[in-house]
Amino acid sequence: MQMNFIRKTKQNYWKAGFVLAFLCTSSLGYAQEAIKYQLPPQSIVDLVDAPQIPEENFSPDGRYMLVLDVPGFQTIEQISQPVLGVAGLRINPLTNTTVAENPGTYKGIKVRDLKTEAEFSIAGLPQVLGMADIKWSSQPGVFAFLNKSLQDTELWIADLNSKTAKKILSKVNDTYGTTFQWTKDGNTLLVQQVVTSRGEVPVQNPVPTGPVVQENLGGITPSRTYQNLLSNAYDERVMEYYLSSELVLVDLSGNARPLGVKGMFKSVSYSPDGQYLLIQKVVRPYSYLVPIHLFPSEVSVYSSTGSKVKDIYTLPLADKLPSSFDAVLDGPRDFQWRKDKGASLIFVQALDKGNPNVKSDVRDELFELAAPFDLSGAQKIYSGNYRIRSIEWGDGFAIVGENWRKDRSSKLTLLNTTTNQVIRVLSTRKSEDTYTDPGTFIKNEKGFLLTDGKGAVFTKGQGASPEGDRPFVMKWNVNNGRQDTLYKSKRGYYEEPLFFNNTGVVYVSRESAKDAPNVFAINLKNKKEQKITDFADPYPSLANVKKQLLSYKRKDGLTLSAVLYLPENFKKGDTPLPAFIWAYPREFKTKEAAGQVKGSPHKFPRLAFRSPVYWVTQGYAVIDQADMPIVGEGSAEPNDTFVEQIKDNAEALIDYVAEMGVVDRDRIGVGGHSYGAFMTANLLAHTDLFAAGIARSGAYNRTLTPFGFQGEARTYWEAKETYDKMSPFNYAPKIKRPLLLTHGMDDENSGTFPIQSERLYAAIKGHGGIVRLVMLPKEFHGYRSREGVLHTFWEQHQWLEKYVKNKK
Repeated sequence: MQMNFIRKTKQNYWKAGFVLAFLCTSSLGYAQEAIKYQLPPQSIVDLVDAPQIPEENFSPDGRYMLVLDVPGFQTIEQISQPVLGVAGLRINPLTNTTVAENPGTYKGIKVRDLKTEAEFSIAGLPQVLGMADIKWSSQPGVFAFLNKSLQDTELWIADLNSKTAKKILSKVNDTYGTTFQWTKDGNTLLVQQVVTSRGEVPVQNPVPTGPVVQENLGGITPSRTYQNLLSNAYDERVMEYYLSSELVLVDLSGNARPLGVKGMFKSVSYSPDGQYLLIQKVVRPYSYLVPIHLFPSEVSVYSSTGSKVKDIYTLPLADKLPSSFDAVLDGPRDFQWRKDKGASLIFVQALDKGNPNVKSDVRDELFELAAPFDLSGAQKIYSGNYRIRSIEWGDGFAIVGENWRKDRSSKLTLLNTTTNQVIRVLSTRKSEDTYTDPGTFIKNEKGFLLTDGKGAVFTKGQGASPEGDRPFVMKWNVNNGRQDTLYKSKRGYYEEPLFFNNTGVVYVSRESAKDAPNVFAINLKNKKEQKITDFADPYPSLANVKKQLLSYKRKDGLTLSAVLYLPENFKKGDTPLPAFIWAYPREFKTKEAAGQVKGSPHKFPRLAFRSPVYWVTQGYAVIDQADMPIVGEGSAEPNDTFVEQIKDNAEALIDYVAEMGVVDRDRIGVGGHSYGAFMTANLLAHTDLFAAGIARSGAYNRTLTPFGFQGEARTYWEAKETYDKMSPFNYAPKIKRPLLLTHGMDDENSGTFPIQSERLYAAIKGHGGIVRLVMLPKEFHGYRSREGVLHTFWEQHQWLEKYVKNKK
């Protein structure tokens, strides 16, 4: 089975002769060779290997803070574990867990008792810790977590009262759905475990029994491009084998009791009173066109002991949705428990049949379904002008969130949950208008909206403003609309609220351009501060690097921003530096939103795989987060003028930094990852602004993503001219400036198939351009291994040194 998977996913690269192939300049103009992983300059290696900044996790009652040790990049050996692509997912068949670019695990933990100020360790943890998915119990000081090893995925319990941890279950199935959850009393966990009777892995018959046939009998079925889809009956059997689970109850001592419920669970959740389970199972017919989250699912209610109470509805296969971000299924959808009642369901249904092209003043309706859960007895409780995206529950009220992606409309409405009457509209705004964003609602330890008991809720947000982000905690009286800022990041720092439960203290992570993040407790009444952590600067070599938030104008008056890093020894009046610009295009419907300042000059540089800041140590002026807005106001779509706008954005930035005297306009490199790579190739095809480009894991031929991409909802046939004009592949003969292409061989991202880079390389090479293609084994859309990341940086460094800094 595993050999078959390797054959399926690798055959294109073997045919092309690539394992780790590098197209190198030679006396013949081009060459191909397999080389070993290389290292960039030691200063970059040291930064890549620097310790990660720890993360924090607070107990719901605010008593404890977990300080979590984040691992660095994995080794090539670790990421070479088997990976199985199935129904749009990537799983490890040995450990029954999903596989992602970032595994989301922690390698160590310390606990801070915020009441006594004592810090302690937890005894009994595994020697090699891979902690993930921390979930707190309603019992004080107790949490559960997964431990992901190279052999298994296990369920563990940590009790901070005794300062101990222990394993309570093996063979947890973490491939799909709700892996585990606490029962209401906090003494038991409901877990998805590998089906004990599943037997051996299905074996594929090497002799075909017939063709694989797909057909469409007239229905309109647009579908975006996806990776790792099912392709035959054998794939279906493999999916069912690995993704099927059985539900098991396990207590804190590790005593397990199967409920007798099996299936591929899309979701499982307890009713608020703990008496019922809402279970959604993936059912046939499966699809070879869309991933598993769009497969049909059977919605049923079970008793908490595992007996079926009622089959409610089967959501159909979602492979015929209109081509729009606002398109949804026709019929009931989004089933969940009503949080403020013991056992009552809610669901949403589109009045426009799920088709955004149908004119309708009411788009979605919200229904309640009480026991005995007969769908014909559902009662309407709310009508929405847009798509209903969220419901936040309080004591006697709820806040309904709506959104309409097409024009970026957003709305919050206050609902009386006793009468189901609208009290008032709290907010109507454009979702891309960051200056008016009220933030996200803060919840209490039971998952309800945190309130002051006098009609006010609390939110926390980024606090975007003309001077940069200043995160905040806000008190919002939903009855009269009054908003009071309880805390706001002070000037000169970036302070992100971590925990607030309306007891007079807010915990924030404070950082500056030179100060590593640390946790502080702020008394909101007397403003006294207490430093809780003392994390060291992981990047001492960057301590004296100069950082500046730039603000400049595009030729049409649009205000743009970027973050400039200059080497510590650079002084005003020195010879202008070679520069490396890193950017990612974003779409907007208004110039006002596009011109808003993004980010903060006071954030500490977090050096990750997607950061270009490493090159400030090599004598470059580095320009990160360079604004690349693409605006389409009114009936115009942003992408209709994509090429013109990225050119205008780049010209404005280059003119500004050149006039500052810090950048040599003849020695500027540009780069980006994914959509930023797409932008890079277009800039080299349509401008002569740059000495060279670096494009990582991009898509360059839009005919290979014909049913939409990024924020483009139109199909290729609806906007053929736009698709063709945006495709740098079509302009390969014009790409004469050196372009470095890198791509993960196992890229799982929708649309960025590795063949995109292979074909652009061949097209540029075929027209005499200077181009290099690096295909990285075992790497996903984002590169995961230390070896792969360091080699990518070596490639980038060689490219920049040769074609930018020392450009002839």
